[in-house]
Amino acid sequence: MALLMISNLNPDTTEDQVKEFLGRYGFPAYDEFELQEGDGTRPAVTLTFHAVDETALQHFVPRIHDVFWNGHRINALVLRERFN
Repeated sequence: MALLMISNLNPDTTEDQVKEFLGRYGFPAYDEFELQEGDGTRPAVTLTFHAVDETALQHFVPRIHDVFWNGHRINALVLRERFN
């Protein structure tokens, strides 16, 4: 299982737009989508991939990290699990 956080999103970005964006860059399908609103100006999403490990997901991150998309330069980061 792997977790991907995409931050600095346009506040109007929808889950469907995220799914289409990741598909365009060859990402595997994610299993869970969780919006992290923060103060609402630069929301983030956390995506859970059950069938992908952290190492494999890390190879996809350079494809989208620091890309200007939907009016914002986004950040992408593979998160480490905190608990075993």
